[in-house]
Amino acid sequence: MKTWHFIGILLPLLGCSHGSPADHEVQTKHTTDAPIRMTDKPKPIQNMETRQQTDKTETQEIGQQQTIKNHTLLNVPLIRQNPELKYGCEVTSLAMMLRYAGAETDKMKLFQEIKKDNDPLKRSSKGDILSWGNPAEGFVGDMTGRQAGYAVFEKPMIEVIERYFPGRAINLTGKNFEEVLAHVSEGYPVVVWTTGDYRLPDRWESWTHGKEVIKTPLDLHAVVLVGYEGNTVYLNDPLSGKKQVPVNKQRFIDTWKAMQSRAVSYK
Repeated sequence: MKTWHFIGILLPLLGCSHGSPADHEVQTKHTTDAPIRMTDKPKPIQNMETRQQTDKTETQEIGQQQTIKNHTLLNVPLIRQNPELKYGCEVTSLAMMLRYAGAETDKMKLFQEIKKDNDPLKRSSKGDILSWGNPAEGFVGDMTGRQAGYAVFEKPMIEVIERYFPGRAINLTGKNFEEVLAHVSEGYPVVVWTTGDYRLPDRWESWTHGKEVIKTPLDLHAVVLVGYEGNTVYLNDPLSGKKQVPVNKQRFIDTWKAMQSRAVSYK
């Protein structure tokens, strides 16, 4: 990178640690943001329907066989990634989703369990990234933030979901966003990739990984999609520490598509 190399030398501001999306929220309603206590007993998946705030009578058709409620809001517990996991937005979002499903886990356990790509970060004399790991294969860098860290994509996340719920992991990557909303409509939160302010990425970088060239935005982030209504989607954000954050739906979709439409869940 040319315009950001001096920042790379001074601070490892990569992945989901930068910025706060709180300044860019579309405030359509008040929400609570009390953190989950790790001593709380997770609610079993069988009770999911009682924890949805939905109108079950209003639906619309998606394709020929799917219907989607006009609005859904799931009471997914909030977990903050900081201070332990500066670059841990993916595993923290995954922890929220798995805890909602009734799994006995937390972000630090998932931090240990998720696959890592330990290829070291190499920079040029100007600070440009020359080579590093592949987030499609495992978490790249140091998730704790003691050194530069980046991200992990859907494949290693699916592998973790499969450990907790064998045969039930759902990879929604590359699907139409209405299919993702239909999944939420059925009562399942979804981990989705976006940016720290939910706007289009503007910090693209590339590096080599063996014979591969990795091209990806540095300002990526992962959150939990917990609901939608009209032109608004609702997110649990592990970085801002806010629950059911309202964001303009179309703006979010545009950014999600720019991030290769990555999304994972369970069923």
